[in-house]
Amino acid sequence: LAQQRLLIKGGKVVNDDHSVVADVYVEDGVVQQVGPNLNPQPPTGLVVLDATNKLVIPGGIDTHTHMQFPFMGSRSKDDFYTGTKAALAGGTTMIIDFAIPQKGCSLIEAFDTWKSWADPKVCCDYALHVAVTWWDNKVKEEMKSLVQKKGVNSFKMFMAYKDLYMINDEDLYAAFSCCKELGAVAQVHAENGELIAQGAKKMLALGITGPEGHELCRPEEVEAEATQRAITIANAVNCPLYVVHVMSKSAARVISNARREGKVVYGEPIAASLGTDGTNYWNKDWAHAAAHVMAPPLRPDPSTPGFLMNLLANDDLSVTGTDNCTFDICQKALGKDDFTKIPNGVNGVEDRMSVVWEKGVYNGKMDENRFVAVTSTNAAKIFNLYPKKGRIAVGSDADIVIWDPKATRTISAKTHHQANNFNIFEGMVCHGVPVATISRGKVVYEGGAFNVAAGEGKYVSRPPFPPYVYKRVRQREQVYQPVPVKRAPYTGVVSATPK
Repeated sequence: LAQQRLLIKGGKVVNDDHSVVADVYVEDGVVQQVGPNLNPQPPTGLVVLDATNKLVIPGGIDTHTHMQFPFMGSRSKDDFYTGTKAALAGGTTMIIDFAIPQKGCSLIEAFDTWKSWADPKVCCDYALHVAVTWWDNKVKEEMKSLVQKKGVNSFKMFMAYKDLYMINDEDLYAAFSCCKELGAVAQVHAENGELIAQGAKKMLALGITGPEGHELCRPEEVEAEATQRAITIANAVNCPLYVVHVMSKSAARVISNARREGKVVYGEPIAASLGTDGTNYWNKDWAHAAAHVMAPPLRPDPSTPGFLMNLLANDDLSVTGTDNCTFDICQKALGKDDFTKIPNGVNGVEDRMSVVWEKGVYNGKMDENRFVAVTSTNAAKIFNLYPKKGRIAVGSDADIVIWDPKATRTISAKTHHQANNFNIFEGMVCHGVPVATISRGKVVYEGGAFNVAAGEGKYVSRPPFPPYVYKRVRQREQVYQPVPVKRAPYTGVVSATPK
């Protein structure tokens, strides 16, 4: 399906570590040459794209999506077709979705179900994280099988959603230990589910039924506490930890401090937490407020997005996803009388790249190389896709975006390609626009027009023990084993407690 031969001329090739003006020659879906004044022969059948005054960047990798996800009595609007098509329009060429089994159900069956939904529909490459929602030896065996036979190298544990997905600290310890053994990355949704359940009861008893109750029952410290607890448990078993959707200053500080203490932990702010805030929950229009409901919630402190962006720019936080899980207003209305019944989720898969460029690069917080790192390269390294993904170099997959840093676009539900009728970034003017998206060497989106069919994307296997993550872990395993103190045996009196 890939266009056989493609030449991108005159652009500035931007990787995470350097930028250089160069041509890029692609054949059979793979980068063959990068250099000045390339002149591949024969010229017949060669597709030429002019990238003069534009950037040529690795396609974005969205580390966190939920397409056609059955959740809270509904199913998210974007399926694997509309969702991945929208991703391509925004400059993202790969998503990593989540296969989430119900408690007591098979992880392998969940993986197979999600894959059966995705394979016939995806327009770009994808992989699957798998959630661990309960624990016993069967789960452990299935995790091993998923790693060794299905190309899964990341598992997500929920510390929230009591009685649905949440697991306790003992099971977290067991799941983290298993991830470490298998060479997988442990992920957590970090919120204290017990405190949330109690807080929700309290808000409803006070007569607070609207979307503001959602934020009020899960304040920042509930996220920060769970983040700290997850890091502590992961560190106890020397397991690398990845905290999904970092939404608050408090949780971000916990991650930042842990990294500075040398702990192997990665934080993922999302387009929503970087591009808008939780003051929307107090909007007088119920539909507007409900459209922003997600978990953890957006924070009402309006300085949060800038704070998170600063940490992302300085490597305290590592990557960006979206938690794209769209529900339209009618679906959100399931919770019109009770905020706990509003399906949680917002958009982002199409807008992430532009939001990060606008709030990060255009605002002077990060440079173009860091932008590539946090939208693509770091994700590829953490999840062992690098350098096939996340880099423009000879031998890398030709997942490439021609990016115009001077162009602008205004985000709107009226013009976006997602299936949803609301966009949380409505009206945001973004400098930095993808003008052409190339997936596996084929121009799939250019000048507003698609050239892609359902099923053209591929499932990508991810081997265990990503070096970027596990080099330190393995070294610590060798160096930091505790050893007993050598001492003479005690020969004195032993006093027993009288019965």
